[in-house]
Amino acid sequence: MKYDVAIVGAGLAGLVAACELIDAKKKVLLVDQEPENSIGGQAYWSFGGIFLVNSPEQRRLGIKDSKELAWQDWQGTAGFDRLDDEDSWAYKWARAYVDFAAGEKYDWLKSKGIKFFPVVGWAERGGSLAGGHGNSVPRFHIVWGTGPGIVKPFVDKVKQAIKDGFIDFKPRHRVDEFIQQEGEITGISGTVLAETFINRGEKSSRLGIGEFSYEAKAVIVASGGIGANFDLVRKNWPARLGTPPKNMVCGVPAYVDGRMLEITEHAGGRIVNRDRMWHYTEGLKNWDPIWPNHGIRILPGPSSLWFDAEGNRFHAPNFPGFDTLSTLEAIQKTGYDYSWFILTEKIIEKEFALSGSEQNPDLTNKSISDVLKRILPGPPAPIQAFKNHGEDFVIAHDLKELVDGMNKLAGNELLDFMKIKEQILARDREMDNKFTKDLQVNAIHGARNYIGDKWVRVAKPHKILDTKNWPLIAVRLNILTRKTLGGLQTNLNGAVLGMDGQPIPGLYAAGEVSGFGGGGVHGYRALEGTFVGGCLFSGRQVGRYLGQG
Repeated sequence: MKYDVAIVGAGLAGLVAACELIDAKKKVLLVDQEPENSIGGQAYWSFGGIFLVNSPEQRRLGIKDSKELAWQDWQGTAGFDRLDDEDSWAYKWARAYVDFAAGEKYDWLKSKGIKFFPVVGWAERGGSLAGGHGNSVPRFHIVWGTGPGIVKPFVDKVKQAIKDGFIDFKPRHRVDEFIQQEGEITGISGTVLAETFINRGEKSSRLGIGEFSYEAKAVIVASGGIGANFDLVRKNWPARLGTPPKNMVCGVPAYVDGRMLEITEHAGGRIVNRDRMWHYTEGLKNWDPIWPNHGIRILPGPSSLWFDAEGNRFHAPNFPGFDTLSTLEAIQKTGYDYSWFILTEKIIEKEFALSGSEQNPDLTNKSISDVLKRILPGPPAPIQAFKNHGEDFVIAHDLKELVDGMNKLAGNELLDFMKIKEQILARDREMDNKFTKDLQVNAIHGARNYIGDKWVRVAKPHKILDTKNWPLIAVRLNILTRKTLGGLQTNLNGAVLGMDGQPIPGLYAAGEVSGFGGGGVHGYRALEGTFVGGCLFSGRQVGRYLGQG
C-alpha cells in the first residue's frame, strides 16, 4: 500500500508529527531501527526541561518575563552570523519558536495532561552583558514525570492509533535510502534487523535478516543527531572550541549515530551549520551504565570552585551553570580534556542534580514524598550513589589529602597543593561581607535573591576551608557529548531544502536532525529546555502542514 506519510524515527519529534497526522486522518508508517521498547527515543532519558516564557509557574515565583526579553536572550545567545545563507531559515524558526514558547505552548502541553514542578530552574545564566548569552530569568520548567512524562501522551496516542489501524509501526526497520522518482521522494527502503531482546537504551544488534520498501506521498526524517558517533563529532569539531577531546563520555544511546543525515544529504538535502554543537563540560562516568561509555551530566548550582587540569581557577563567565560552550572552549584550550570541581558537603547536598530521568526517580515517578526528602540533610540518593561508586569522586577531610587524591585519580602530579590552597583561601576571604569583587561570589549572592534558588538550588554562602562544612569533595569532570545544533535546512513547513534553496518534493525533517528547525534554531548556543521543546515544535509544525494536504 501507499502511505500518506512515512516517518523515520520514533523519537519525540516523530511521535508529535504522527499525532498531528492522526488528527488529520492520514495513513502513517512509523519506522525505527531500534526495538519497540525504545519508542520515545532520547527524550525518554531527558530531565524533561521545557523552555517557557511568562508561565504561571514563573509568575507565582515573582519572575517577570516577557516575549521581548526572551527574544533578546535568544538572539544574544544564538549569535546568528550567517543570515544570508545557513542561518536564513534558522532565524525564522527561532523567532517562531520564541513566539510559541511565550504563547500557546503552555496551554498546548497542559491539554496533553503535562504538568510542571512548581520551582522553575535557572539554567545557562550567562555572565556577560544584558544583550549577551544566557537566560535573564529562570525559564527551565521541569516536567512532572521528567522525560517519560513528556513522552507519554504522544506514545499513548500513537499506540492507540496503531490499534485502530491508522498507523503501522515497524521497529527494527533501518532506512538505508529514499525511493526517488523524477526528483521527488516517493518512499523509503532499507534493512530489516534481527529481533533483539534488550533493555531500553542498551546497544542493539545491526544484523540484517531481510529488506523492505514502502511507498509514501511524503517522508519525514526524525532520526536525531550525531552525539554517539564520536568520529563525526570530532570531524565537525570547530576550531573555536580548541582541539577535539581525545576522551569523552557519551550522553546519548548508541543509536544516535547520524546515519540519516548522510543518507538525506545523498538524496539532495542540504546540511548547514555542521560546526555547531552542544556538549557538556560536567560529565561523569556512569558507575551503572546503560549504553556504551555512558556519561551523566551534573546540573550544578553556582557555588563549586572550578579548576582546570593544572589547578587554575576559571574566570567569568566560566562558573558552574553559566556558559556551557565558553567553559568548553576554556577547557579545550588548556590542552587537557577534563577539569575539576572542588566543593563541600553542604554544596553537594543542595546544588548537585543529575541530568536524566533515571537519575531523578522522585520526579520521574511523580512521588511528592520522595521529592520532599531533597530538603533533608545529605545529598539525594542518586548523588550519594555516585559519591560511593563513581570513579570521578574524591572525598577527604583535609585539603592536602584531597589534592593528593585528585592527582592519583588523574594519574599525574599536575595539581600543586599550595597553589590550590591559596586560591581557595583568597575566595574564602571574600565571604566575610555580602559585597565582594569576586564575580562568582557575587553571582551566588545574586542567585539567592531568587526564591526558587534560595529554597532548593543554592547553598548558603560559606567558606570552603571551614571544617564545619566538610568533608571536602573533588569531582573530575569529563566532556560529555549531547546535541547537534546544525542539521538539515528546512523551511517553516519542515520541508528539506536542497543546495539550490528549493524544497525537495516529498521530503521533510523534524527534531535534532534539522537542528531543531531550519538547520540550527539555536545558532551557536542554547538556552536549555529548548531541545525537547524544539522536537515538540518542529514535529508539530511539519505534522500540521502535511495534515492539511
